[in-house]
Amino acid sequence: MSIRNLQHLFQPKSVAVVGASQKPHSVGATVLRNLIDAQFKGAILPVNPKYSTLEGREVFKSVSALPMAPELAVICTPPHTIPAIIRQLAEIGTRAAIVVTAGLNGKVELDGFAPGTTIKQAMLDAAKPTLLRILGPNCIGLLVPHIGLNASFAHTGALPGKIAFVSQSGAFVTGVLDWAKSRGIGFSRFISLGDSADIDFGDVLDYLAGDSETHAILLYMESVSAARKFMSAARAAARSKPVVVVKAGRAEEGAKAAASHTGAMAGADDVYDAALRRAGMLRVLTTEQLFDAVETLAHAKPLRGERLMIVTNGGGPGVLATDALIYSGGKLATLSDDTIRRLDAILPATWSRGNPVDIIGDATGERYRQTMEILLQDKQSDAILFIHAPTAIVPSADIARAVAPMAKSSSRNIIACWLGGDSVAEARQLFSAAGISTFDTPEEAIGGFMQLVQYRRNQDLLMQVPPSAASDFIPNRAAARAVVQRALELHRPMLSEPDAKEVLAAYGIPVVNTQVADRVEAAALLAERIGFPVALKILSPEVSHKTEVGGVVLDLESADAVRAAAQAMRNRLIEMRPDAKLRGFTVQAMERRPGAHELIVGVSTDPVFGPVILFGQGGIAVEVTNDHALALPPLNMVLAKDVISRTRVAKLLAGYRNRPPADIDAISRTLIQISNLIADIPEIVELDINPLLANEDGVIALDARIRVAPADAAAIDRFAIRPYPDELEERISWQGKPLMLRPVKPEDGPQHMEFFNALDPEDVRYRIFTRLRELQPSQLARLTQIDYDREMAFIATRQREDGSHETLGVARAIADPDNISAEFAVIVRSDVKGQGLGKVLMDKLIRYCRAHGTQEIVGEALPHNRRVLNLTSHLGFVVTPVPDGDTMQMRLRL
Repeated sequence: MSIRNLQHLFQPKSVAVVGASQKPHSVGATVLRNLIDAQFKGAILPVNPKYSTLEGREVFKSVSALPMAPELAVICTPPHTIPAIIRQLAEIGTRAAIVVTAGLNGKVELDGFAPGTTIKQAMLDAAKPTLLRILGPNCIGLLVPHIGLNASFAHTGALPGKIAFVSQSGAFVTGVLDWAKSRGIGFSRFISLGDSADIDFGDVLDYLAGDSETHAILLYMESVSAARKFMSAARAAARSKPVVVVKAGRAEEGAKAAASHTGAMAGADDVYDAALRRAGMLRVLTTEQLFDAVETLAHAKPLRGERLMIVTNGGGPGVLATDALIYSGGKLATLSDDTIRRLDAILPATWSRGNPVDIIGDATGERYRQTMEILLQDKQSDAILFIHAPTAIVPSADIARAVAPMAKSSSRNIIACWLGGDSVAEARQLFSAAGISTFDTPEEAIGGFMQLVQYRRNQDLLMQVPPSAASDFIPNRAAARAVVQRALELHRPMLSEPDAKEVLAAYGIPVVNTQVADRVEAAALLAERIGFPVALKILSPEVSHKTEVGGVVLDLESADAVRAAAQAMRNRLIEMRPDAKLRGFTVQAMERRPGAHELIVGVSTDPVFGPVILFGQGGIAVEVTNDHALALPPLNMVLAKDVISRTRVAKLLAGYRNRPPADIDAISRTLIQISNLIADIPEIVELDINPLLANEDGVIALDARIRVAPADAAAIDRFAIRPYPDELEERISWQGKPLMLRPVKPEDGPQHMEFFNALDPEDVRYRIFTRLRELQPSQLARLTQIDYDREMAFIATRQREDGSHETLGVARAIADPDNISAEFAVIVRSDVKGQGLGKVLMDKLIRYCRAHGTQEIVGEALPHNRRVLNLTSHLGFVVTPVPDGDTMQMRLRL
């Protein structure tokens, strides 16, 4: 379920209050009074058999007695009555309800409902046949101020505005309402989700993404249930407008007893962080930061970079701002020589001659204006923080009047900090009226700027086109699956180290050759065959971390040393872990990589978001250093490099002193290969490579562990973001040559740009009804980085003689969130038109949509685009003119 019938919830023309009352402080009385006081324009219909009138309005004895089917019903009755009321509302034609009642987990005892069913499930069963949508239960309700709708029992109303607020917490709803109203902050929608039995974050985000009344979305989140639905909706919403999240529950929730370091370190809050980042949302930690983010993002101009210039009339505030910026991971701009020369000409000799630009305490409005004018022309900065401390020399309001017009018209972001109280109140108001984000302290202003920076970084992850992974390696899936299947058949959930390395090697990850000896003497013989020095490790399925029982010894130089080490290991295992079975020893050549970094790459399975990939500093102290970052698969080069960059070890990998930089591409490819591995083999639930050695020559896995478990046929759905569906690839013969039909990939960006550039301008106009000379990076990203759960783009691609690939055509379908209707488009390269490629692509697209459960495919074309109109007619589309329009509509029922 998604946005079906949500218009009746958010834009109702009539509202029934079932359980309306006159009892003071009751929910029914409060909801009715709030509807009336908010001056709702539509019909208000109280329902309660105990009254004939309430608040001067006729009261109806039951739902069936209503003179009309209300578009929305607010239900305030006891739990056991809810299922029957929902059924009655559905029967008369109501399509949306708000259930404010709590306590629906008890068993239902009503005719027509299965014995033992919970009240909540009975309610949902009653709503399902007519797709009646339910907000709640156990919620405060809903406010839509611009239509005068306050269908809640909140203690106060909301001002109209352009921000949508969505919360799982009722207490947080009322607190934020109070807080926002006192500050003059308005809302387009104010939504209390409650228990989200039907309508959840995914549904609301899908609706708000297309809501013209909403310019920004704020979420208070405690948990997510349907992760894939949430991620699809979140990514779509974040592409169109700022989405800011307060996520409660930051305390450690990691696995208590994990078989791997990754399982122990990937706490639930870190996973939410990774998910929100991947969705392009901005996460903040407090309510104040939530609205500060709206203040900043609502007024923000495109941020070209992250370098901040600070201008101030006092040294202290400038230093505080600098400290806050650096400790927040921000970048201080450097003044150009030309800027310093120009500032020397207008500022007192005692000015700071650096950033922060301290223009001295007696600065007039004109001095501020001239300084800002010069700084805005300096190409070495991307934004300016304006700080003013009040003085008795120049009124702050005069300075605001001098600077505000320039700041308003600037293409660069300007953030302001007016220090003080009443003396700067007018100046603050002048800046706010000019649309300039204004803060009370330097630290708050820096926080606002860094929110802008982080939002830009998250958006970049959505929009960047990744380069090719620079590898044509095809994994040996069959070999990897065979190893995993053998372990499952033997009921061994933990793969042995050699087996784990065999799986990694099958996916192109370099591993140290590791051989197994079943006894002490065999280990010594293997060591002699391999050549000294060697590393010796214990082999026991019950021991995940070998070092905890002294099960790893390095740099053994002789057979005698190997024998002694193996015997000592066996004795320690008997003493320390009598429950563990000794299956032998592994022997491997010592890998000599002077100056190499010890890293960890791992996978754990989160109960909400599914597989999560971890990267960080490795070695024996991995959980002590706790230097790691998480990412949701699937990964590409951009996402892999992003997760690397979010660790402290990334600075070391970049090289320092005389140490050359590590091969970041090789590390990134390892992350991508692990992402592909867990997509292909759903039985893998936990994985560690620790350490993964990395230097300028590449990477190699020294140790690995993999935990497996049986998986069902739908295991791919465990991914919060659907991986590339390689099962949809199809090889055909076209014009006597091989052709590949496959879903588009993010890495197809350069190839897709080449395809676009080869199109005739008239063909582009036929496709998008306007002339477009070039694709912007964000447009290219949108065309190649698709959500395979909701849209599909099949490309026809073939290999050139030089081994490169070219795209000849694209057929695309984007479904609505309910997968009822999909809008299609098809275009082929101008030099291959008329050769049947469009029909091949459309046939592929229609087969996919039919199998995917889509009910119809629709599209529009210009009347003189005869090729597409004829093609779709031959494929069975009904082609009709669009009423009151100048296009033709094409529709195919599936």
